[in-house]
Amino acid sequence: MNLSAKPVLTGEKTVLRPFTASDADPMWQLIQDPEVVRFTFEPSTELTLERLRSVYGARATQPDRLDLAVTDPATGELLGEVVLFEWDPAARSCTFRTLIGPRGRGRGIGTEATRLIIGYGFEQLGLHRVQLEVYGNNHRARRVYEKVGFVVEGVRREAQLRDEEWVDEVVMGVLDREWSVHRGYPEAALNSTAR
Repeated sequence: MNLSAKPVLTGEKTVLRPFTASDADPMWQLIQDPEVVRFTFEPSTELTLERLRSVYGARATQPDRLDLAVTDPATGELLGEVVLFEWDPAARSCTFRTLIGPRGRGRGIGTEATRLIIGYGFEQLGLHRVQLEVYGNNHRARRVYEKVGFVVEGVRREAQLRDEEWVDEVVMGVLDREWSVHRGYPEAALNSTAR
């Protein structure tokens, strides 16, 4: 398996598609959002528009990661990104991350985008495990991850100093056998087996 094929994944609320160099400008706008800055980047991260153009221009050809643009199906507007990276072929695992800008929040788009790419990872790429790290104070993201089936595996207490406050890093993961049961809807699977 390699991640060279960059699919288009279509849901009801979003379409995930491969990035192009022209996505750098709208991504530049998204990463200026205070919530994105607070929960996504290390405080020392130096980003410029030129660097983003280079990064997003190269994403479509990288065989060791899958970066997809989260877009509005009606307008094509870029709302964020979902990424499978740190691919470990021996362990059949990847790390997941996402970034959703302000115009994509509160609409279920992040949840659907997460389900689409994680489902693709398990069902099409044959992954065994997907993990992520999320700041303990990022309640919106944690709700999304739990809603699609990620389980808390551990907490690195006060691991980062952000905005002059120590925050935990929460490690979460989901396995292929768990996904095969709930397909990103653990509540529905739990309710159907509880009857």
